[in-house]
Amino acid sequence: MPELARFFGIIIRMFAEPTGPHHRPPFQAYYQEEVGIFAIGRFVEAWAEIHHAELLVAWEQLQAGRPLGKIEPLMSKCVNEP
Repeated sequence: MPELARFFGIIIRMFAEPTGPHHRPPFQAYYQEEVGIFAIGRFVEAWAEIHHAELLVAWEQLQAGRPLGKIEPLMSKCVNEP
């Protein structure tokens, strides 16, 4: 399953569906088995909203059998950074 992005320990992947496409292009978010997994949805939803158009392009490329490029991850910034 091709990896599109990686941020905050979350891995975003997408795969082709040879048996038939979903009505909406899906992608999967993976996170290490941690207790805080419930909070991940906010990060994933924010990332998906920012990269909505890129996810749609990736879906079309994947369904056409073309390789996927990477999509920018969410970036964190330390409080002490300028």
